[in-house]
Amino acid sequence: MARLLELIRKSALPSHQMMTAAKGALDAPAAEMVEILVYLAENNKIFGEQSRITLAGWDEKSAKAIAANPATPKEVLDYWISPKNLRPALFPLLLENPAVSLAKIGEIAGTSKGEWIDVMLASPRVQKSHQVLRDLAANNGLTGVQAIRVQELITGKTATVAVQAKIEPAPIVTTSIPMQPNANETLAASDLPAPVETSPAAETDSSDPETEKVLTAFLTEHASEIAAEGDKPFQPIGGILEAITAAEPQAVTAQPQAVAAAAGASSTPAKPAIAVKTAPKKPTNPEDEQRGSVLQKISKLDIKGRIQLGMKGTKEERSILVRDGTKVVALAVLDSPKITDGEVEKFANQKNVLEAVLRAIPMKRRFAKNYIIVRNLVANPRTPLDVSLGLMKNLLVQDLRNLSGNKEVSDTVRKLALRMFKQKLDPGKG
Repeated sequence: MARLLELIRKSALPSHQMMTAAKGALDAPAAEMVEILVYLAENNKIFGEQSRITLAGWDEKSAKAIAANPATPKEVLDYWISPKNLRPALFPLLLENPAVSLAKIGEIAGTSKGEWIDVMLASPRVQKSHQVLRDLAANNGLTGVQAIRVQELITGKTATVAVQAKIEPAPIVTTSIPMQPNANETLAASDLPAPVETSPAAETDSSDPETEKVLTAFLTEHASEIAAEGDKPFQPIGGILEAITAAEPQAVTAQPQAVAAAAGASSTPAKPAIAVKTAPKKPTNPEDEQRGSVLQKISKLDIKGRIQLGMKGTKEERSILVRDGTKVVALAVLDSPKITDGEVEKFANQKNVLEAVLRAIPMKRRFAKNYIIVRNLVANPRTPLDVSLGLMKNLLVQDLRNLSGNKEVSDTVRKLALRMFKQKLDPGKG
């Protein structure tokens, strides 16, 4: 292999053999093939892109063995631990590999976010390195809980976090539209708006012990994050607020019409008593009216109130709160004991949610086992690239074919999908 790698470095191989190498199809052991691919990915402009795609889709079992081996060449380990090439399955193994320098891990500690930080905090090697812990402490992207954990590891003392023993549930505001019938009008019962059930008792029963337990645990775990957000209002991803303003005029259209009818009655000679109805109005969709009411209610809640509603509320309320621009609120929806797989299938397909939501979905075993959720996540252009690449191996042939032609996803995902599609059609040509 040393001679083969040397020939590749000198570009002494024919182009067709170089392409074979870039596809990982040379007759060489896996570890040696990966070293060749890393060299091409980092140094060859012609075959580099294909090599990166091949590495991104490299067999996970084989990749784990290579990532955990201290004898693996430094170039390979540095490639896989680079932030742009990180794979969730390999990261814990790379952190524990003594051949990966603590200085390299420290660089990642200072810039990583979210779940990558959680993996680092769980690493025995990271926990023993004061330098890496100091690099983590200097990371401005830490959540409140992560910052506390870092300080605990640095000082060796358990931090005390002030958490209220009793968490008062935030009030759920129910909006209603006051009816003020004009004295000169007689409204038929069928013309009165039906009451909107904004929060059915069956779904928001605070006595549900399982939901209460999950809610309390969530609020305790994320106490620092909630405190850091302060009084941040409801700011949804996407144009949900437009729906609120669109829903409000529907609630008051009857009043101007009633005034006009009254004015007409005062200037016209008396006629036989006739039941007067409001002027014809455009038909309204009851679902739109209900949605507007729910949106108005949510917009009046603070962060704790929205978290509680995300845990206890209705399907409609969860579908709105998962789009909350406040990360801790959106993630609370995924922790709700009431959430169904069908809801998450839709969330995985949405582009108006935080990337943190799309990253968190497959980290829950229940959702990771649902094929539709996995397929939707991979096809969603908003899903983080490392998440998509990690899930693609689970796709069926037809879905890989569809994905390879999906112009919305990145080139890397499309090309890898095409390669995997061809491999599954004809495994002998992998």
